Amino acid sequence: MEMNGFYSKGRIITFAVITGIFILAVLVSYGMIMLKPFSQPLPSVITRERGSILDRNGKILAIQTTVYNLSVTPSAVKDVDNCAKILSPIIGISAEKIADQINQVKDDPKKDFLYLKKRINQAEHDEIADAVQSCNLYGLRMEKTVSRSYPENSLAAQLIGFMGDDGTGLSGIEYSCQSVLAPPEDITKVNTYGKNVLLTIDSNLQFKLEQIAGKAMEDTQAESLMLVAAEAKTGEILSYISLPAPNLNYYRSSSPEEQMNRPAMYAYEPGSVFKIFSVASFLDAGVITPDETFLCDGVFEIKTANGEHIRMTCLEHHGLLTARGALQYSCNDALAQMSQKINSEYFLQQLRDFGFGSKTGIELPGETKGSVKNTTDKLWSGRSKPTISIGQEISVSALQMVQAATAVANGGKPVQLTVISKIVDKNGNTVFQHVPQEKEPVISKKTADYILSCMETTAVAGTGSRANIGDVSIGVKTGTAQMLDPEKGGYSDTDFLSNCVAVFPVEDPEIILYIVITKAKGETYAGRIVAPVIHEAANAIIDYLGLQRNSAVSLRHSGKIEIPVDKPIVIEKVIPDFTGYPKRMLTGLLDRKDLNIVIKGEGWVVSQNPPPGTPVRENMVIELNLE
Repeated sequence: MEMNGFYSKGRIITFAVITGIFILAVLVSYGMIMLKPFSQPLPSVITRERGSILDRNGKILAIQTTVYNLSVTPSAVKDVDNCAKILSPIIGISAEKIADQINQVKDDPKKDFLYLKKRINQAEHDEIADAVQSCNLYGLRMEKTVSRSYPENSLAAQLIGFMGDDGTGLSGIEYSCQSVLAPPEDITKVNTYGKNVLLTIDSNLQFKLEQIAGKAMEDTQAESLMLVAAEAKTGEILSYISLPAPNLNYYRSSSPEEQMNRPAMYAYEPGSVFKIFSVASFLDAGVITPDETFLCDGVFEIKTANGEHIRMTCLEHHGLLTARGALQYSCNDALAQMSQKINSEYFLQQLRDFGFGSKTGIELPGETKGSVKNTTDKLWSGRSKPTISIGQEISVSALQMVQAATAVANGGKPVQLTVISKIVDKNGNTVFQHVPQEKEPVISKKTADYILSCMETTAVAGTGSRANIGDVSIGVKTGTAQMLDPEKGGYSDTDFLSNCVAVFPVEDPEIILYIVITKAKGETYAGRIVAPVIHEAANAIIDYLGLQRNSAVSLRHSGKIEIPVDKPIVIEKVIPDFTGYPKRMLTGLLDRKDLNIVIKGEGWVVSQNPPPGTPVRENMVIELNLE
């Protein structure tokens, strides 16, 4: 058969050549690909980092960390008893309990999974990994998860609060600033970061005052203690103490008493401390004058128009007293007489203007309003007004007492309390900075100055004399209140609340200090058990802040300071010796994401934990102590 002209021999040869060249090119290309090193694209690491909580100076109080959950597949465990025996000393659970748990699941055909322990730290993780490798253990799995570390343990615990396993704050700042601390839920971004919250407290001062408060608890065998120290002009809380307190790293095992945030949540009758606000109300209303006198014969006794008989006792027969004397000696009789001169509605409104009966608005959850009665209440009686004037039939919180005291310290103008100094993003940019907020005047400056001078008199030669410092002017008012008996009703004969408020220096108030001790054993009078604590705490604050003292010691110095040559800090496979390094050279280490650096104190490094030469592990905590 004759070939078609289109399929000529030349065309067929050309097509074959082109096809051969194409096939050769493909083969060469595939060959080159096969000879190249194999690389597999790594999946993107998604970072969701919760912001840290720090003190006013940038010291870390809460930080995101990594922990592990240890799980078991029982069917894969070859020797249950041997596995349990090896794990027991590492995870702190008895071998018998581990074996029982594994065997129970192993015997259940519907189950083949068990969590042996959650929240295992890096050191435990490494020990388990070594044991698995060296002892040929099977069926164990460690699941990496994000958690929270609290380097200072119980320091300011109720203020800082606690974060749950799901990344949600459960109390304190962790709860109230959840939306700030939590990383945004933005699926369009691979990495998201929450913001850092800097508190107003100074952790070093907090530590000093917690030591004083703890000793006071021990000496008085009290059930609880509260201490709040605030800047009078800004409302910033410098120290926030509620004892007993939990270790935040073991929060789940703490008691409800330790977890309770007393300064914000606990409402109580303050007793005679409240008299400064009552007298301020009487003076500002013009119903009494500073020179007016009242005769104290040891008992206040009247009969109302509707036949109600009112009788209140005083601890002493004080004789003739002015308002100053009534506060100086904490006279119930004189205060009750003063209360009869003021309109009940006006008096109650004045107390509400001080902030009693409403939340302070501080950035903490669960804050109590306390209670201020109305004249229309069923329990209002002829006894209510004189009783309220001496701090009974009214309930307050420690924060309300501190905020009301800011009015006395600032010429009649209260200042909004705060525990947040500023908020910054992960790059250190400030997104919020606290600015002091003055409120409307509650009393006149003349009244505020007079009350402050009366408080100074009380410190010099009154019920608060044990709080007197001597070389720094201080104004105080003490109070001892019988506590309500929840079982029998009425007031307890054995349980008392002792408290004291202080303002210093009197001529230019800078600090407000308030302490409450509940259910002390033995001595209960505030002038004897709380005033001395005020004295010690105020001295610590004055020295720490460097406030001017009349007895300040002058030091001579040559004026020459030797500055050592800076050596770069490098952390590689083992921890270096940090001894002698100044704080300014350490702050850069805080930026490391793979290590948790905890810096305590000021000055130069004098000790460290772990010691030099310790192998570096991911997310390990390195504590540096400075002096």
